[in-house]
Amino acid sequence: MRCRVGKADLFASLVVFLVALPLCVGVAIASGVPAELGLVTGIVGGLVAGALPGSSLQVSGPAAGLTVLVYEAVQRYGVEVLGVLVLGAGLVQLGLGVLRLGRWFRAVSVAVVQGMLAGIGLVLVAGQVYALGGAGAPASGLGKIAGLVALPGRVDPVALSVGGATIAVLLLWPRWRRGARLVPAPLLAVVLASLVTGVFDLAVRRVEVRGLVDAVRVPEAADVGRLTEVGVIGTVVAFALIASAESLFSAAAVDRLRSGARTDYDRELIAQGTGNAVCGLLGALPMTAVIVRSAAGGPPSGGVRAGARTKASRVLHGVWLLVFTVLLPGVLGVIPVAALAGLLVHAGCKLVPVREVRGLWRGHRGEVIVLGVTAVAIVVGNLFEGVLVGLALAVAKTAWDVSHVHVETEDRGDAGIVVRVLGHATFLRLPKLLDALEALPRDREVRLELGGLRHVDHACAAALEGWAAARGQGLVATSSSTS
Repeated sequence: MRCRVGKADLFASLVVFLVALPLCVGVAIASGVPAELGLVTGIVGGLVAGALPGSSLQVSGPAAGLTVLVYEAVQRYGVEVLGVLVLGAGLVQLGLGVLRLGRWFRAVSVAVVQGMLAGIGLVLVAGQVYALGGAGAPASGLGKIAGLVALPGRVDPVALSVGGATIAVLLLWPRWRRGARLVPAPLLAVVLASLVTGVFDLAVRRVEVRGLVDAVRVPEAADVGRLTEVGVIGTVVAFALIASAESLFSAAAVDRLRSGARTDYDRELIAQGTGNAVCGLLGALPMTAVIVRSAAGGPPSGGVRAGARTKASRVLHGVWLLVFTVLLPGVLGVIPVAALAGLLVHAGCKLVPVREVRGLWRGHRGEVIVLGVTAVAIVVGNLFEGVLVGLALAVAKTAWDVSHVHVETEDRGDAGIVVRVLGHATFLRLPKLLDALEALPRDREVRLELGGLRHVDHACAAALEGWAAARGQGLVATSSSTS
């Protein structure tokens, strides 16, 4: 099928390229891998995932949301195993898409997803604050946060000034909407930081350039054999599920910014899985659909808001990244690492859903607890464990919410007492149910009516039978629709 490139798509592709370039490099550096691998993922995201059916306006590439998980994997298994991890994750995504399981990602609690992003954002910000000041960061998320107390005495004031100025540009430039439409804030911030450090020859650490050929590493047979390890399999599953969730939530966000056909989640998973499989074969970073590039939220133009009409814009952005990587790789060597750290601190702060928490606290405080526990579990432990804790807590909260049981008593004088139990009798509400029944006078006959129960689990059924036997008096129980 032919895809005509209009002026709107051409302009949009250039804007998205300018937004994606510093983000690709910054995410790679924060993930502990060569900067070129971030560009490779951006190229594959445009040329491979961008050309396949899916959300026509989603732009894929390396995402800040996976930075923490990738860094942990690289530190644990080595950069040479990264390709196998990403390849495995891509194949899992392909399988999910082929089996048409994409729609099930919509069943994940929003509080868990927001908690996941908040935890990632906190760990990302904590880690990049060290790079912002030119200092080394502890390995664990909790160590990064705890070490912030002693950080002021270790920072390089020059690097901190460069990083701080970068954040200031990212915050202030979008206020001038006209200028922000022409030059994206991330690009302007990194270019200005590079020019200042170059002109004044500031002694700050810059991005190391290895060359595309040296950075790309095709997985070997020995690396593929690591897929038999339990830890490696768990990391592959975590990559696949988190990348899929982020991509599909990004798709939902992009759909809200435009009219027309909605995203086919299964096709989008197949496109993302294919892209990640190719990234894995090249030893690059995992990709997701990234809302910052797809929608370029806020004043900066890009993706949808830059006027994109077809998938040509996302494919062309991959072309521009490829041209830059081939013709101008040496330009990366002038970028100060502190500027990229400032870029990622800004991105990490945006992952923390402060506004959403305020809204949830007014009407759904239980959801805020799920969000907060998920975020804390990620900071204290790791990303995969934190998400599992969040999911378990969300399921428990749902079970608690739906498990309502109400006990009504009616005193009929000489005829005894009628007790009606209504709702859902589960083990979660068993203490409340037993307290109400045991408070009844023992010298009166009780008629227990269970017709108002929609569900009775085994624990409650056994407890009711035990209560009746313990009273040792006539008891009539009526029931309907119980299980």
